[in-house]
Amino acid sequence: MANMANYKELTIGDRVLEAGSSEKFLTGDWRSFVPIVDMGSCINCLTCWIYCPDDSVMVENEKLKGIKLSHCKGCGICASVCPKKAITMKEE
Repeated sequence: MANMANYKELTIGDRVLEAGSSEKFLTGDWRSFVPIVDMGSCINCLTCWIYCPDDSVMVENEKLKGIKLSHCKGCGICASVCPKKAITMKEE
């Protein structure tokens, strides 16, 4: 669990005092299901990127590049909003 903040290092009330600090918390370990992307079926509508609450959908040059599993909590929102069903959830 490198780069993870120790609970004793958190601010009182767990206030967020710096922008972008969520990058330090690797929440992907909370996941029970992992998204699997069928790139052949993907039409790059990026609806998954719009709806992802964890900013886990990686986009490059306006195309889906993949899923950042270190932050993906496996909620399945990306799979449920994909119009082509190019994303499925698999139990880990």
